[in-house]
Amino acid sequence: MVEAEGLWKSYGTTQAVRDVSFRIAKGEVVGFLGPNGAGKSTTMRLITGYLEPSAGDVKVAGMSVTEHPLETRARIGYLPESTPLYDDMMVIDYLVFMARMRGMEESAIRPRLKEVCARCGLLDVLGKDISQLSKGYRQRVGLAQAIVHDPDILILDEPTSGLDPNQILDIRELIKELGQEKTVILSTHIMQEVQATCSRVLIISDGKLVADDTPDALTERESGSRISVVLKPRTEEKPPPEVVEEILAKLEGVRRVEAEATQNGVLAYRIYAEGQKDPREAIFDTAVKENWVLLDLHREQASLEETFRKLTKGEG
Repeated sequence: MVEAEGLWKSYGTTQAVRDVSFRIAKGEVVGFLGPNGAGKSTTMRLITGYLEPSAGDVKVAGMSVTEHPLETRARIGYLPESTPLYDDMMVIDYLVFMARMRGMEESAIRPRLKEVCARCGLLDVLGKDISQLSKGYRQRVGLAQAIVHDPDILILDEPTSGLDPNQILDIRELIKELGQEKTVILSTHIMQEVQATCSRVLIISDGKLVADDTPDALTERESGSRISVVLKPRTEEKPPPEVVEEILAKLEGVRRVEAEATQNGVLAYRIYAEGQKDPREAIFDTAVKENWVLLDLHREQASLEETFRKLTKGEG
């Protein structure tokens, strides 16, 4: 388990991380999102022990990262966005070197490497120099070195960077598989990747944690305020679109109404509800009363990207 308690990190007068707290249990794959300069990378370095907090603490498996740096680092596998690889080494030699650096027993290294390289799709390139590898294969080597010592906690920064679509799917499946037995923190800017692999999302903005929930709950929170309505008046004297808009705007729970495209007498509107209110029943009753045919009435599903933008830029 990873536990952050009141983390602060300052550089002079600049506060990069401000009072960040969270707990991540074994068996969770958690997406850690934030715009550039929000404090995301700093927080990840605090978790891995590469930086010391100005205040607060990080605990890994119950041990303070500050007080027990060697013990906690041994439990963490870290894939930085730009993995430091040695171009003059063969893949197999590099991975053996990293296994030894992580304190693995010599007798356990070869069997473990065989398993790790099979999972990461590296068996065909073990004899090649790293300098000969494509960006995608270099990323696979980076992932292999992160899991070679079978850590309890994985911290992955842009793990699918440079991979082709098939490789991306393979790595996502591997992350989900690893997440069943380990704690996984995934930092990425690809929202589709978060929705495909993560059971929970943390969002940081301006150094503060602004969201901590499941992807579905975050998007539902945003979706609940927007309703799509498509209707067609039955009456011979069809009311103009602005009259229908005015009727809808007066309904209880409606904050504002936006008219969409009109075609062949079909009117479309986007309705923004007040707070957590749901005016769909009132819209239905009004349609019956006004003799309108309701062709569509549903809550719009916000994307995780829209939710992210709102939380980090105050849009909406």
